[in-house]
Amino acid sequence: MKSEVSVFCDDVEIVSKIFGAGDVHAKKIEKHLGVTIVNRDLEIKVSGDDSDKVIKAVALVKHLASTAAMCEYIDTTRVDYAIAMSDEGKLSEVSGLDNECICITPKGKPIKPKTVGQKKYVEAIRANTVNFGVGPAGTGKTYLAVAMAVTALRNREVNRIILTRPAVEAGEKLGFLPGDLQTKIDPYLRPLYDALYEMLGTEGFQRHLEKGTIEVAPLAYMRGRTLDEAFIILDEAQNTTPEQMKMFLTRLGFGSKAVVTGDITQVDLPDGKTSGLKQALRIISDLEGVSVSYLSSKDVVRHSLVTKIIEAYEKFDKEREERMKKYKSIK
Repeated sequence: MKSEVSVFCDDVEIVSKIFGAGDVHAKKIEKHLGVTIVNRDLEIKVSGDDSDKVIKAVALVKHLASTAAMCEYIDTTRVDYAIAMSDEGKLSEVSGLDNECICITPKGKPIKPKTVGQKKYVEAIRANTVNFGVGPAGTGKTYLAVAMAVTALRNREVNRIILTRPAVEAGEKLGFLPGDLQTKIDPYLRPLYDALYEMLGTEGFQRHLEKGTIEVAPLAYMRGRTLDEAFIILDEAQNTTPEQMKMFLTRLGFGSKAVVTGDITQVDLPDGKTSGLKQALRIISDLEGVSVSYLSSKDVVRHSLVTKIIEAYEKFDKEREERMKKYKSIK
């Protein structure tokens, strides 16, 4: 028996955001659940042969309507994530995300966690002195950490922000790159610069840089220092050696907070070298004041194809690992 439910909206612009350009969002939900979604003015009708799937589609439409009322746009990534969480019965967990604003950029853009995993990551940073953010590319590990650092600086919770990365060659040798040492190192630090430019604006960033309230430097420059009242971010930590990681973690001074981000599947260290991030997760993750936030392909906020690429590589790695175990057992 055919089931039909109507959803009424207050604003035609909200209806437009729900459906998307060329009705792309509505078509995604229709294809996934096997329902039909049409609108007439401020009324959206959801119909289908399976009443349970119609109810799921209505819940998705209502969620998107709520999201549309609180944010400027809805992209396909948001819709894909809402569908995935609906399949897991966790759509209600996504509802409060747009209320969680970390900071506002000079252009008026609110910086918010876009997934449940990202929200938990932000909450862990607030609650702990040291937080490890571990996950694949595109999950917002560094971006959200920088946003939290900027907020802490604006609220005078810290006096400065220090962002650092290990300068590990990934297919290139530093010595063959043109320019002086700083010029050679800058490409490694570019993602940190980009995030700061967005959060503070070019002029704001340069002003903080000149005052010394923001420092962006390679990890080697941290040796021998004690960092008080600072928000410190170590990015690409999977490329630290155990010695470098220990050195970094023991720089922490009074009134400071540290966020360590990395992807343990993307280690660029020479063969045989142990990742400092992997070792630290085994040694100190259970200490009071230390937390670990694991982000996954579900938390990717780039193009939806990035999620599929990450999942394909994860599947490949898992199958290869199983083949190796099988080969060793036979041998």
